[in-house]
Amino acid sequence: MPLGWFSYNHLSVKQVLFIVNPHAGTGGTKAFETQIAGELDPRLFETQIAYTRYPGHGTELAADAARRGVDIVAAVGGDGSVNEVAQGLLGSSSVLAVVPKGSGNGLARMLGISRRTSAALAVIQEGALQTIDVGEANGHLFLSNAGVGFDALVARLFAGGSRRGLGAYTRQVLRALRHYHPETYTLRTEKRSWETTAFLVTVANGSQFGYNFKIVAGARPDDGILDACIMRPFPTLALPAVSLAAWIYGLAGTRYASHVPCRELRIAAARPLEWMQIDGDPVPVAGGTVRIRIRPSALQVLALQRTSF
Repeated sequence: MPLGWFSYNHLSVKQVLFIVNPHAGTGGTKAFETQIAGELDPRLFETQIAYTRYPGHGTELAADAARRGVDIVAAVGGDGSVNEVAQGLLGSSSVLAVVPKGSGNGLARMLGISRRTSAALAVIQEGALQTIDVGEANGHLFLSNAGVGFDALVARLFAGGSRRGLGAYTRQVLRALRHYHPETYTLRTEKRSWETTAFLVTVANGSQFGYNFKIVAGARPDDGILDACIMRPFPTLALPAVSLAAWIYGLAGTRYASHVPCRELRIAAARPLEWMQIDGDPVPVAGGTVRIRIRPSALQVLALQRTSF
């Protein structure tokens, strides 16, 4: 049996806490417990399950697990659930695992983790230990990306809808296009400042939004650098070509966008900013300005295999 990340650890029983979003579609408590028992060797793993009851509960459960020295804390849900659990693990020795049950699953895709529960559980036993950077926007942690402009509007519309999945996401994108007007932003990194009119300003820690829509191809979550994509307004007729480009090589590679590597980015607008998106979830902007920075090597995660991303 492959030992994966155990090649970096002594063979002792590891405690695993599964923090489950109750709306994550695990098939119910008994079914999920059965899947865990079928994939994880009980000689190597001692497992527990906790279900979140309110926003922020995942962070509380993860932080408590880290204080107790739990070896692996697995987030079972979408990007928002993973984000919550990761917040509770920062600065600890506990390792984050992901069992993706959301729509976009940006971090899971970046780590090579399948949406099939059995395959995701196998990563806990056979995967590779990686250390990744995290981003911070106005104090809010992000693992994949954060941004303002069009993607923040889509996040608000998607969060307010009752349906999930790529089809629902596409409908909200088309709906947002009818109402959206680009803003003029003042941007400042640690090296320079400038003003520009942009369709969106998205800062990537990983390479994609989710659904395999890429932001900056080649962006890595372990290089101590954030990758900002500043996309200029483009004709509506160019939307199919831009969407296809995002699938193939990323928005930053299109003629309408620029790529700015940075460690810090301050985003202000002529009108105070009201909303940003954090890993696909809408978050109000306190103070009207967004300040983004990187926290290098802040989180240990389990990936499908050791990779340079």
